[in-house]
Amino acid sequence: MDAFDPLKHAGAKARGKRPWFLENQDTERLMTIVMALAQEVSVMRQRLDTVERVLEKKGTLTRADIEGFAPDKAEAAERGAWTQEFIARILRILQQEQDALQRGDEVSSEQAAKDFQEN
Repeated sequence: MDAFDPLKHAGAKARGKRPWFLENQDTERLMTIVMALAQEVSVMRQRLDTVERVLEKKGTLTRADIEGFAPDKAEAAERGAWTQEFIARILRILQQEQDALQRGDEVSSEQAAKDFQEN
């Protein structure tokens, strides 16, 4: 069995034309990169949480302890809450803009850009 080569698989993609969801493809590329980084940070945060919990319980640490760790129900709930807060912080600007548009008390970024170009 060959070892997994992440560089070989980094360019793998689904067949067919890539769908674009945003008008500006550069914006979508950037958002995709940021979300991939956020996913990596979240995974690293969970791994750090595992290290802290194992050290707290045992006072020592091995790689097998980390790989074999399974959070109990309360620990899993705590991790889930942290992940939700993390995502909310990352996407806060989108939520704030959406809230402002619904209230109608703030100029949208699109309107601000139009106003800037016209003046």
